[in-house]
This record gives sequence, C-alpha cells and structure tokens, in this order.
Amino acid sequence: MTAKQLSRVEAMPEDETERKPPRLPLPFPSNVIKLQSTDRREKLRIVEALLFAAAEPLDEQALGRHFVEGEDINGLLEELRSLYAGRGVNLVRVAGKWAFRTSDDLSFLLEKQAVEQRRLSRAALETLAIIAYHQPVTRAEIEETRGVSTSKGTIDVLLETDWIKMRGRRRAPGRPVTYGTTEAFLTHFGFDSIQDLPGLNELKGAGLLDSNLPPGFSLPNPDDAPNLREDEEPLEDEAFTDEPLGGDEDEGGDEPT
Repeated sequence: MTAKQLSRVEAMPEDETERKPPRLPLPFPSNVIKLQSTDRREKLRIVEALLFAAAEPLDEQALGRHFVEGEDINGLLEELRSLYAGRGVNLVRVAGKWAFRTSDDLSFLLEKQAVEQRRLSRAALETLAIIAYHQPVTRAEIEETRGVSTSKGTIDVLLETDWIKMRGRRRAPGRPVTYGTTEAFLTHFGFDSIQDLPGLNELKGAGLLDSNLPPGFSLPNPDDAPNLREDEEPLEDEAFTDEPLGGDEDEGGDEPT
C-alpha cells in the first residue's frame, strides 16, 4: 500500500470503517407467549387475592371499588377464570357473583371433610322445585300442583335452609304469603341465575319426568325478580311468620287433597 492510500484510510471516520448492518428483532416463536405487562399482572393478583380472602362470592361492583373508575373488571375475571381452568381450584360464577370452588372432578377427595347435610324429604324436594319454577307461589298453589296437602314442617325446613323466603302477600282473600327462592339457593346449587334451572329435555334425560307427557306440556319460565308483582303486596311488620299454614308439624305429614 502506497503512502497516499494509507493516508486515505487513516482519514476515513471511525464509524464508516466499523459500520455494520442493523440487527432486526426476531419474531417470537410460535410456542412462546408474550408475557403480560407488569400492571396487568398486578391487577390480576389483586382480583385473585380479594376473591380468595372473601367469605362469600363477590360481584364486579365490589371488586371495582379497589380499582380506578372504568377498569375492565369483567375482562380481568374472565382472564383469571381461564388461568384457573383445568386446575384443582376453579373460578366460577354463581348467583351473578364470583368465587373459587374446588374442581368438580376432585370433589371425591373432600367427601370425608364435608359436613354431613340433612337429607330433604321427597315432599320438601317437590315443594322446593315448585317454588323455584312457579315463584311467586302460595302454599295453596303448591298443594294444587302437588295434589297433596303440604305440611307446615316442610315449609319450615326450607325456610331454615335459607333456600326460600317469604316475598309478600297475595292480593286475594286471606292474603296468603307468597314464596320465592333466595340467592343462597342459587349459590348452593351452582346456578348463575334462576334461568339456569334444568329445562324439559334435561329433566327427561335425568329420568325426573315421564317421557310420555301430555301434548302441549311445558315448564314455566322461572323468574326470581325481587320486585313484587301486581297481585302481591309487601309483608307488613306484623308477625307474618304465624300465618295459619295448618297441617302437621312433622315434615312428612302430607295428606292427599
């Protein structure tokens, strides 16, 4: 190399002599998921902690008090539910609220730890079903549907379980009490709303209804709206629990009507 060529190399800027093509970012492989932002993960942790520590299911409004206004609480809940899908504990929606529940397929592991529950009589189960599907309903209407007299003990047992409640009084002679289901009923049976009750085909498939039903037979559309109907009036501050229900005090004291 001549002295003239060497001087030209020395005169070239350093960045030109070491210039390299820029590196382009590589795309994520198909088996790699982009991680959530730190802020998003923190919000999910907050929702998870609130639901875990709660003594009862929480709705979106209760959870929203811990976030800024306009936060997508429902989106966080759905994402958290998907994260827990397939695990031993699942996030489920019951009675319009959210709670952690043991996965159904693992319930057998907790059978020994479960508190033994009192078994309801057939009369109580039939009465509960009629109230759930036909509410608001009076005792006389329950008896008409069942075809037998309903004892006071049957109603009392269902009231003690907190699965039914006295809604109001029918605007009719005698002003009989009307009954309906409670939020505890939905929570216990795992229903999000009363519309989740089994339909006609499901009841047939479970063998709870005769497959040869009369033509035109249908189930009523259940409705547990808290507002009183036009034919109901509010319960007064009287001793309405002393309504003359009649019948034997024993739960099993049903008699044909």
